Amino acid sequence: MMTSVDTDLIRVLADPLRLRIVALLAHETLCTTHLVEETGAKQTNLSNHMKILREAGVVDTEPCGRFTYYKLRPEVLAGLSERFGALAASARTAAENKRACP
Repeated sequence: MMTSVDTDLIRVLADPLRLRIVALLAHETLCTTHLVEETGAKQTNLSNHMKILREAGVVDTEPCGRFTYYKLRPEVLAGLSERFGALAASARTAAENKRACP
């Protein structure tokens, strides 16, 4: 069963730019400058999206001099994946569980 935390996380990841950021961070730890270059987003817009991802627990920050690096928290995505996996397993048997109409 999906919880409100799961649905909040799904909403966070539903934004195309945030999903692109997550995909980029799945391959390497990047700083804000790298993310601006890779996504083409304006720095202020990107910072707002990074704040949302941080608050949702999807990314962690790592200060490095005057730069902030971002890295993905894979356990958060793995937890969401497990929930979807459970839904898929349930759906496989759903056709056999047909409720009769009154």
